[in-house]
Amino acid sequence: MLRVDYSRWDQSPEDLRRLALEAPHARTRERFLALYEITQSRCAAEVAAETARHHQTVIQWVHDYNTRGPDALAFIHTGGHPPFARTSKGASARRSARRSQSQPRRP
Repeated sequence: MLRVDYSRWDQSPEDLRRLALEAPHARTRERFLALYEITQSRCAAEVAAETARHHQTVIQWVHDYNTRGPDALAFIHTGGHPPFARTSKGASARRSARRSQSQPRRP
């Protein structure tokens, strides 16, 4: 039987629920809420179906929490494209001016 070992980390189911409501990222909130639901006698398959996650993913969240604690559930962006670099209009205008000064004018 899958159990959330919250007492190991000096927490209660209410702490998991609070973390689910207060976490800064939606994926972290989802993970804590899944653990809270499991502490309320729900099975991982039910929680997975409701959250549109694979049941093994939910089971892994429980195992990660049980072995490494609450920090193991924090979402960390690890892949994908970096965000576009934003430049101010002033910097862009200065670059354009430098380019136009260095290039000869067309007749």
